[in-house]
This record gives sequence, C-alpha cells and structure tokens, in this order.
Amino acid sequence: MQSKTMSILEVTLSTILGLVTSFIIQLLIYPALNIDVKLNQNIIITFVFFIASILRGYLIRRIFNKKEK
Repeated sequence: MQSKTMSILEVTLSTILGLVTSFIIQLLIYPALNIDVKLNQNIIITFVFFIASILRGYLIRRIFNKKEK
C-alpha cells in the first residue's frame, strides 16, 4: 500500500514529465495548425491541464488504494 505522500509525489513527478512533453508538443502543433497562441497563453493552458492532471491522478490512485484494503 502506498502512503498519501508517496502517491502525491509519484503523481506529481509523472505529471511534470507530462507537462514538459505537452508544452513541447503544443509549441509544435499550434503553428502547424495555424493557431495563433502566444507563449504566455501556452504556459497558462499547460498549467491549467497540469493542475487538473495532478488532481485526477491523485484521486484515482487514492480510490484504487482504498479498494485494496
């Protein structure tokens, strides 16, 4: 069983890696699709999805961890 601290650390690390990947992909895809997004807008979009991903991952992990008891 994983502690709550380890759950949040694992989810955060995974999400940070996803954040970097997502940011780079967005820098490539938006211009390819001719979508005009400024760098600061891209950062805001990425940050919103980052927070949502951490919360989603943590809640799912805690639900599954609770069912294992």
